[in-house]
Parts: sequence; C-alpha cells; structure tokens
Amino acid sequence: MTAVMRILVGLAFVFCLTSVARAQGAYPNRSVRIVIPFPAGAALDGLTRIIAEQLQGLWGQGVVVENVVGGGGNVGADRVFRADPDGYTLLAAPPGPLSFNNFLFKDTRYDPTTFVPVTLMASVPNALIIRKTIDAPLITDFLALLRANPGKFNYASQGVSSTGYLTARLFEQRTGVSMVHVPYRGAAPALTDIVAGHVDMFFDTLTTSLPLHRGNQARVIGVADIERSQLQPDIPTFHEAGVKDLRSITWFGLVLPPKSSEAIARKINGDVATILLRPEVAERIKEMNMTPGGGTPAQAAQFFRVQTQMWTTLIKSLNLELQ
Repeated sequence: MTAVMRILVGLAFVFCLTSVARAQGAYPNRSVRIVIPFPAGAALDGLTRIIAEQLQGLWGQGVVVENVVGGGGNVGADRVFRADPDGYTLLAAPPGPLSFNNFLFKDTRYDPTTFVPVTLMASVPNALIIRKTIDAPLITDFLALLRANPGKFNYASQGVSSTGYLTARLFEQRTGVSMVHVPYRGAAPALTDIVAGHVDMFFDTLTTSLPLHRGNQARVIGVADIERSQLQPDIPTFHEAGVKDLRSITWFGLVLPPKSSEAIARKINGDVATILLRPEVAERIKEMNMTPGGGTPAQAAQFFRVQTQMWTTLIKSLNLELQ
C-alpha cells in the first residue's frame, strides 16, 4: 500500500468515526415513546399529548404516547424503569408512581428515586368538592357538620395510591373528623356520583372539579393550598379556615429510566421549557385549569424529593396497610 493510499484509508476511517459520533450524538434521531401509567382521557393524558405533539414538531421525529395501565400506575412505571436508558423512553406520571407507591404496594419492583428527572410539566391544587345538597356554604360550616356526625359522611377517591385519598386522610388527621372511604376507578365516575348525590365529597384536582362548580352541579368549598388559586380566586383555602398545614397539589412529572444521560435530560428539559412558553400551549394548559411547570432537571429533582418526603411522612404516620 502506497503512502497516499494509507493516508486516504486513514482519512476515510476518521470520517467514519466522525459520522458515527455525530449519529450517536444527534438526539433524537428516531421516534420517542412517552409512557403514561394511567388510562387515556384524564388530565395527565391530555397534558402529555399536548407536549408530545409540540415535541414532534420541534424534533421532526415521531413522539408516541402509550397508556400502560395497572397497579395504581406501577405497571407503566416499571416498564420505563426497565427500559433502555437511551433517552427514547420516558415516563409521564402524577405523584404516586414517582413519590410514594413503593410505600403503599408490596410488589413495587422499581425504585422511583432512581429515575432521572427531566421536568415538572404542570401542577394543579387539590380542592374539596361536595354534593350541592349539603347545607354548608363555608368550610367552617362543613367542618361543624362533619364533627357533629362522625362516620356518617363518605368521600370518594381513585384508590389508596391517589393524592385524593391521601388528602382526605390528611384532612381527617388535621381536623379530627371521621369519614368513610368509597374507592372509585378514576375521577370521572367519582364526580358523576358527586353530581348524582351518591357520594358526599371528593378531594379532586381543580382541573376536573371547577367545571362542575362553575356549572352549579356541585360545589368546591376549599382549596388545599397556601394561597387561593388564580383559577378561581373566590374559593378560600383551608389555611384561611383554620386548617393549618393542609397543602396538597397534583403535579405531573417527566422522567427518564435510571442511568439515562443527564445531557439528554437537559436537552428534553430545554425543549419542553420552550414549548411551555409558547402562548398557544400556555393557553391550552390554562384551559385545563393547570399551571404550566418548568425549571431545570435539578429543580425538578428537588421538587420530587420534597413531595416524596411530605407524602411518605403522612403514609408512615397513618400506618397504612400495604396493598
């Protein structure tokens, strides 16, 4: 082989290596999958599909949303936990699978603390919605009614892995009232029974309860947050009514499998942040009665840790039996 040929072969080899490096470094260069561990049609599903649609346009690659349901969100979360950490599978989830399901279920096979945080997509306060036939216009009136009738009022929830259930238990703990739990397979059937008068109350997100409140089909009497919600500022907080330390929000996080690249997490984070700042996207999220998220991956990780500490402290204090 002549010297010239050796140079040409060497240059070709360097070119191949550079091309491979570029191909590996370009993200994404194929379809991305976002797993939602709950059924289609809920608030998380709508939010995730808005972001997926925008990411697809931004990336020029397919972004597929897949609903993998079961086990209070554990089936979908476990699937992402065991996925290749290559950046092409993500989990979009509410607090349960990311914060406290491993304290509630015996067969949880994943460690939520090892997911790689990407971003907080959005959040919404939880609030107490009651059937409209209950004669209690104010939170203080309703509390007096509950205290005068221990164990006679019931509350709906989406099951023990929901913030709705845990908020009701926190409410009992903070106020000393006693209520009866009625589990449902989701917020929609629970709200249907609130409107029909078959169940008394439900700690629900403002996303799904405000339309019923505004339509005079049921009444939201208190928000479980420190400040009143800008979505409906005329509704007081529990803090105002003397129920201290009752703060409960539903939030929706986006994470990658354990050991995923932090560079890819930052890339997705930046692109989602760009999307959330688009006026048309912000308006669509506002129409869903949510507050857009944002922040860095490190800020998302810190937020997840704080929320995990809050809910797990409550779970341990209640001595809840593992499911």
